[in-house]
Amino acid sequence: MTIIGWIVLGIVAGWLAGLIMRGGGYGLIGDLVLGVIGAVVGGFLWSLITHSDVTMGFDLASLLIAVLGAIVVIAISRLFSGRRVTT
Repeated sequence: MTIIGWIVLGIVAGWLAGLIMRGGGYGLIGDLVLGVIGAVVGGFLWSLITHSDVTMGFDLASLLIAVLGAIVVIAISRLFSGRRVTT
């Protein structure tokens, strides 16, 4: 997958993770940036756990891994930034 593909995957993952992680969020741009970072983190963690490469294409498995990575990154960023979920 090209760098453009990774960015698009990260943007979609960030948007989905922002919807899943209810609350104030970081705004559209913040969620998208955290999504791109989360896609990288998710792919890295998946490759460590399964010893398989997930960078081969834009498919449902890659999107799921990227969303899970983005959720982890958003949760960690909220932990350190002091942002809390608003109801």
